[in-house]
Amino acid sequence: MPPHHLKILDFTTLLPGPFATMFLADLGADVIHVEAPNRPDLTRYVPPFDGDVSSWHALLNRNKRSLALDLKAEGAAEIIHQLVREYDIVIEQFRPGVMDKLGVGYEALRAANPRLIYCALTGYGQTGPYKDRAGHDNNYLALAGVMSHTGRPTTGPLPLGVQVADLGGSYNALVGILAAVIHRHATGEGQLVDVSMFDAAVMWGATAATDYFIGGQDPSYASQRLNGGSFYDYYETSDGRYLSVGSLEPKFWMGFCAAIGRPDLVNGGLSLSLEEMPILKEEIQHEIGQKTLAEWQTIFAPLDVCVEPVLTVSEMAAHPQTIARHMVVDVPKPDGTSQRQIGHPIKFSATPPEYRHIGVPLGAHTAEVVGGESGRERE
Repeated sequence: MPPHHLKILDFTTLLPGPFATMFLADLGADVIHVEAPNRPDLTRYVPPFDGDVSSWHALLNRNKRSLALDLKAEGAAEIIHQLVREYDIVIEQFRPGVMDKLGVGYEALRAANPRLIYCALTGYGQTGPYKDRAGHDNNYLALAGVMSHTGRPTTGPLPLGVQVADLGGSYNALVGILAAVIHRHATGEGQLVDVSMFDAAVMWGATAATDYFIGGQDPSYASQRLNGGSFYDYYETSDGRYLSVGSLEPKFWMGFCAAIGRPDLVNGGLSLSLEEMPILKEEIQHEIGQKTLAEWQTIFAPLDVCVEPVLTVSEMAAHPQTIARHMVVDVPKPDGTSQRQIGHPIKFSATPPEYRHIGVPLGAHTAEVVGGESGRERE
């Protein structure tokens, strides 16, 4: 079933929910982003700005329509009840119980449409002692145990450059919604999809948890093969840049050692215990520190040994692989120009993503939505 048959009411804000619905809107789903006129999505105020438009909002709300509606206002619940008969997928990001108090929770909307798929995306889920607790990405990662072994022994946990738990929740919401669509297509039944960003962070740490469940030891900083305990790591070049070395398999490791002129290190990399690895890593760092990043790129470019430069974002955007995969795209703006954005990450032979427009002004489609001009076929 093509995604363009999906019709979604989106009550989410900031990153997690809007990222999930952007993903579906790129594939043709009809997504209406519902915002209160007096409490807009805060991403509208996040720099940098393209003219007077937040680039964050323009990205996360591309391809979506905007409905300005204060859910606390008289008659607002009735409007949603009417819309949900057609827009029969709902995603919301309020704390548990908030939508119920507003008269637009799962049970109330299911009464209006038994086929309803209702995704509640929250920090800690709809159950448990933390269900009403506030949180952010670093809190979820901390409680999930992920940050107890992500960092350096000398510095402890390091703030990550991406929102792992938030985006993990986004992807779990996507999987949950699409799985519920398949179930509904087979049975005619809708359902509640309960997604927690904390749960996503716990799941992302499954390999470390498995080590604990079976091995009986809590992983710690640089104590595992993939978290800095082995030569699988980042090494500084003479000009202050970094190389990523992921040469884990014997053939890659031997090729790496030959490339840095240290074939004598081969046996150590294959036989040393994690406790003995620091000495080997010092030797690798010594060699990598003798040349600039550009010099190492010239050496490793023709080699297939799992070694790549740590690129800046600007370098990533200009990289041939990024360009070949259409991961930077030009999205139309209302004035006829375009805005550069990150593209859709999945390539389809039959239903490629479309980039129709950036995020629109608050309430840009209120009249046509409330007036019933949906223009989309129900699945």
